[in-house]
Parts: sequence; C-alpha cells; structure tokens
Amino acid sequence: MIENAPRSASPIARFGGQPIAIAAAALVIVVLGVTSITVWRSYTGNAPETDRVVAARQLQARAAQASEQLVEKTKGLEATQLESIDQLQMVQDQLQTVRRLLATQQSDNRKLSEQVGTLTEAVEGLRQSFASAQASEPAAAPAPGKRSAKAKPRSNRNANRSRAKARG
Repeated sequence: MIENAPRSASPIARFGGQPIAIAAAALVIVVLGVTSITVWRSYTGNAPETDRVVAARQLQARAAQASEQLVEKTKGLEATQLESIDQLQMVQDQLQTVRRLLATQQSDNRKLSEQVGTLTEAVEGLRQSFASAQASEPAAAPAPGKRSAKAKPRSNRNANRSRAKARG
C-alpha cells in the first residue's frame, strides 16, 4: 500500500506555493483600508492632520498675542517709570529750593536776632543813662521859685511814664 504523506492543515501551507497571490491579496486589503479611512474622514469632516494644523496655528496666534501684550505692558511700565523719574526729579528740585529758602530764612533770623540784641543793648544803655540822669536830678540844687505841691507828683508821673515807655 502506498501511503499518502499527511498534508498539513494550515492555510499558509496551502498558499505557500503561490506568493504572488498572497502579496496581491495583502495589497488589495491595504488599499481598501486606506480608501475606507479616506472616505470616512471626508464624510465626517474629521481630519486629524487639519486639526493639528489648526491647533498649532491657534497656539502660534496665542503666543503672538501674549507677546504683543507683554510688549504693550512693558512699554506702559517704561512710560510709568519715566513719569515717576520725572516726578522724583521735580520733588528733588523742590526739596533743594526749600532747603535754600530755609537756609536763607535761618540766615535772616540770625541777622534779626543780632539786630534785636544790639537794640536791646542800646535800650539798656538808654535806661541806664536815663536812670543815672534822674538820680543826679534830685541831688542838684532846687531851682529858685516856689513850686506847688501838685507839680512834684506830676514830674514823678512823667518820669514813671518815660521809664515805662523805655522798658516796653
């Protein structure tokens, strides 16, 4: 008896002798897959590549907008800083002016103080002179003629008034 060799039951073994047919079938399956994906994307309007491009453009636009905002804010800060510097300079100038005025006023106050001191010395000298003149008056000889009793108090009153004026 002739026995037949057992044939393997695998499908690859059946097609093993026809590699061109296997390659053609695989190519047809790949082409059908790509075509079905393309049809499905065009029908639904969903294309990931365009979504990625749109997302990238949006990110670029946001980055550009953020950059512009930063530039504007920087310019605003620069302008504010320049205004602050100008105001500070004005305040410093005003402070220097006030210092000069204060120095001038202090100088004037010293001069006036010296003048008041000089005047006080002069008034004191006049008081002493007046007091010594009055002290020498009673020692002088009485003038000829009769004086009434009322005349003496008046002269004392006048002397007291003169003294009070000199003091005040």
